[in-house]
Amino acid sequence: MTTDVLRQFARRPPPPGERCELCGEPLPAEHRHLVDTRLRSLKCVCPSCHLLLDRPGAGGGRFRAVPARYLVDPAFQLDEQDRARLQIPVGLAFFFRNSALDRLCAFYPSPAGATESELDPRTWDEVLGRTRLTALLEPDVEALLVQRADGAGPGLCALVPVDVCYELVGRMRLHWKGFDGGSEARADLAAFFERVRAAARPLGPGDTP
Repeated sequence: MTTDVLRQFARRPPPPGERCELCGEPLPAEHRHLVDTRLRSLKCVCPSCHLLLDRPGAGGGRFRAVPARYLVDPAFQLDEQDRARLQIPVGLAFFFRNSALDRLCAFYPSPAGATESELDPRTWDEVLGRTRLTALLEPDVEALLVQRADGAGPGLCALVPVDVCYELVGRMRLHWKGFDGGSEARADLAAFFERVRAAARPLGPGDTP
């Protein structure tokens, strides 16, 4: 993702005159996204275009509508051994299944942007395979957002729309100051994760791939 794309995901109204990247209609303040699987990028779209492409096979396979599903697995926690194996340097990571590569890809959000991990994907499968959320992931458009538990609060393993993860990256880039982020960044990230927790429903026995 480029810096310009990442900046879209700080939750704020679109600039006056911003339009759907497919049909050109004006965008509402809260709008949805498509994944362009060919360019590996996100597009801002109006409700009509999102609905039109939110069907299997729509868009010729190139464009996929980002869903609004949030699921959380309360039983899954990363322990210190898991963190060491996954090499998560900042206690945060997100994972999505890249359909072109047919494997999980891992990224670490940071003030410098989203850094892709070079870890053997089999390690991610072994650790994250313990939660059913991994099998439920829709390729390209959904991600596992993992936050390690620490003294400030509980950990999190949630299935979220992939644009939410890039919103997180955008927030870190916009607000982070100094070594520890500063009080504004910490408060903003705390509010972000509270919103994710509030939106997510617990994984149930009826949730199957």
